[in-house]
Amino acid sequence: MNGQVRDIEGNAKKTIKLGSVFDTPFRADLILKVVSASQSIQKQPQGRDPLAGKRTTALSWGPGRGKARVPRMKGSGSRASNSGAFAPMCVGGRLAHPPRSNKILFKKVNKKERAIALDSAIAATTNERLIKERGHRIAGIESPILIFDDKIQTIKKTKVLIDLLEKIGLKEELERIGTRKIRAGKEKRRGKKYRITKGPLIVAENYGICDAARNITGVEMTSISNLCVEDLAPGGQAGRLVIWSESAINAVNQRK
Repeated sequence: MNGQVRDIEGNAKKTIKLGSVFDTPFRADLILKVVSASQSIQKQPQGRDPLAGKRTTALSWGPGRGKARVPRMKGSGSRASNSGAFAPMCVGGRLAHPPRSNKILFKKVNKKERAIALDSAIAATTNERLIKERGHRIAGIESPILIFDDKIQTIKKTKVLIDLLEKIGLKEELERIGTRKIRAGKEKRRGKKYRITKGPLIVAENYGICDAARNITGVEMTSISNLCVEDLAPGGQAGRLVIWSESAINAVNQRK
């Protein structure tokens, strides 16, 4: 498989041969498994106080009174003196099986499975069908393999980067990711008010282009050393549109 390298103006510069990693068979099962394991690390263990619902003097009245033998409150107050407590089925009682903070939430994946998943996710970035299934609009580009020479890493202005992406045929893609949607429900109060559409991923050897890319909604930037399966397959769905620098693609070619 060959890839066409473009210059900083978007014009074809030369053709290079891609490594065998781009011929890796598509393994959707391993990709989803690795992404799920990566997301499990972000979960925070939670539990309940062992004495929650048990800080009470409630006692059962025993048999012979025509009432259920649940523990009942003593004395008088805001709650009736005969109201239940302590038992799981009572109002204000304890939970029968509360969550425990020592529960193991993290998932483990074998090293070989993780390596195969990364290679498969990299190869999926050249599959036009998978890219379109993710929602990327690539009708204006000739090939889904977008490679630029290392001068693209020197771009500092957002407008220059936008003009370059529009020139190579990604104008519709930028329009697709240019709007943010407000989530419905409680997530608006949890720091996730806006839902941002995932756009192209820029993979380069250094972060010189980061200042220009971070101001474009939906466009993400990463280095080849930090590249992971979750970057290439957000949510476990492979086929993300990726923009490679020439040095990054050379580093990928050396994986196999």
